[in-house]
Amino acid sequence: MVLRPMTNADLPVIHRLDRLLFPDNAWSEEMLAGELADQPRTRHYVVAETSGGEIVGYAGLAAAGGQADVQTIGVRADRRKGGIGAALLTALLDEAVRRNSEAVFLEVRADNDAAHRLYERFGFDRVGIRKRYYQPSNVDAIVMCRKLRDRPPVGFTRPEGTDGEKRRLT
Repeated sequence: MVLRPMTNADLPVIHRLDRLLFPDNAWSEEMLAGELADQPRTRHYVVAETSGGEIVGYAGLAAAGGQADVQTIGVRADRRKGGIGAALLTALLDEAVRRNSEAVFLEVRADNDAAHRLYERFGFDRVGIRKRYYQPSNVDAIVMCRKLRDRPPVGFTRPEGTDGEKRRLT
């Protein structure tokens, strides 16, 4: 398996796969094209394909203003548990770091235990819930976050030390 950037030529295959994986929440081909139109400025989309060129997974990241969001990760059902999801997530996290993001956020269906385990294994913490986020199934979304770096404080100094010297926060 190899990861490579997603292109417009991939959209028909990605759209079919998205409909199979997420029948209630699949993106239209136009929505996917819109995401790719913003690549590489604020988007980063990759596909996982076999040595024969068959696409078996895909993932996307939005990144701007120091924050990144996992837009989607999908792996064909018959190729799960083989490390493809982990490879896709690693590619997104690497890109978020490259773009100097402070944190990566995502929403995951409350009933998707396999995805929860993957994200927790990668250091994501649960930070919130979006009630009935996924429609029409009324399934809650768990909001998760992984900090990539701490945001440095701006404009503050530490209290004077015993030597009377003011020190900048670092």
